[in-house]
Formats: sequence, structure tokens, C-alpha cells
Amino acid sequence: MHIQALSAVMIPFLGTTIGSAFVFFLKGKMNRTLQRILTGFAAGVMVAASVWSLIIPAIDQSAHLGKLSFLPAFAGVWLGFLFLLALDHLIPHLHLNSDCPEGRDCGLGKSTMMVLAVALHNFPEGMAVGVVVAGWLTGQETLSFASLLALSLGIAIQNIPEGAIISMPLKSNGMSRRRSFAYGVASGIVEPLGAVLTIALASLVVPVLPYLLAFSAGAMLYVVVEELIPEMSEGEHSNIGTIFFAVGFTLMMMLDVALG
Repeated sequence: MHIQALSAVMIPFLGTTIGSAFVFFLKGKMNRTLQRILTGFAAGVMVAASVWSLIIPAIDQSAHLGKLSFLPAFAGVWLGFLFLLALDHLIPHLHLNSDCPEGRDCGLGKSTMMVLAVALHNFPEGMAVGVVVAGWLTGQETLSFASLLALSLGIAIQNIPEGAIISMPLKSNGMSRRRSFAYGVASGIVEPLGAVLTIALASLVVPVLPYLLAFSAGAMLYVVVEELIPEMSEGEHSNIGTIFFAVGFTLMMMLDVALG
């Protein structure tokens, strides 16, 4: 694989690893305010990445359709939503601060299901990077390495709090620091796997690139609405998560415009 493409694929995974390593430096249970900050920030980055790095390029690549240039993006977003909705019902997983598992009942442990919850939405993030890499490698004019780097960095930044959100609660529940770190890292492995799989199918991806860009965006937006925003807002009322949603959103917007 092209060295630049490989670096773009691995940068988000590095973010998850860094976040998971927080478990070695922070003591005690994760503070509820810190959890709101991290979750809100991750949600903001994902929404901005969905719009600037995925949906807008999907529309730009469909300009030849004229007034109907929105159609591939429209269809792709809905397919991404429905795909994650189906996975949400099929894959057993457990959200943060919840004791009620979702998906099919298969007797998995709580820690494993928490990792699966994060892995569930890391896969479309990996696909998003893979789709942009495939488009860039095949010479699509609307996709540059700078825009690819902006997307990878943005996902990596929001993966830092995600890694911490996995490893730190596991430590709080009695798991060793090393094992908690390992679980956090494991939750991010699906990202490079999803990216590599998408790149390997580049010959199939390119003809439907606008649809797949929007598909990744729809899957990411589903995660934000179904998981991150509820986690950010549950419990006693606080605006801190909303404020950091705006921080994450504007940071990713600046990255994409400045680098893209």
C-alpha cells in the first residue's frame, strides 16, 4: 500500500491507542463532567467530518447530475443509517452507563459488549477513510491527500476520547490497567481493517464513490444521534457536553477547510 495511504489508515487507530493509554495516568473513576466533555467533543468532530469530508464531496462528485446532484448523497446517507440500525439490532453490545445490553443475547461479558459498542461505530469510520483513500489513489479530482489527512486527523482526535471512554470505566469496574488498555485498543482495530477492506475493493468502490462517501457519513451520523448525544445529555442537566460538541465541530471544520 502507498506509504501516505497507509499513514492515513493508521492515524485514527493511533488516536484510539493514545486515548486508551489515559488509564495509566488518571486515577479513580471517570468524572461525569469529563465524560460529557469527551463524548460531546467526539460527537462534534464526527458531525463536521460527515458534512465537510464526506457529504459535500459526494455532492461535488455528482455535479454532472445538475439539480439532482443531491441524489447519491441522499441515498447514501439513508443506506448508512439503515446499515447501522441493522447492526445495532444484530450485534450484542452495551453502551456506557447502561446495564441493559442491546442486540442479540449471546451471553457475552459486560466488558466485551462495551468494546463491541465502540467497535460497532468505529467500522464505518474506517470505511470513511478507506473510501477517501480509494478515491484519492484513483485520481478523483475532488479528493486530495490534504482532505484525506484532514479526515484521518479529525477521526483520530475524536478517537482519543473514545479510547479513554472505554479503558477508564473498565478500570473503574475492577479490571487491571493493562487489560483495560488492551480492551480500549481492541475497540479500534476494526478501523484500519474497515479501511483496508474498502481500499482492497477500490475497483468496485470508485464507480459508486459518491454513494459510499455519503454511506459512511450516514453511518457516523447514526452513531452520533443514537449513542453519543444521549450519553452526553443523560443524568443531571449540564451544558458542558453541548459546548464541547461545538468545540469538536468547529475544530474539525477548520481542519478540513485549512488542509483540504
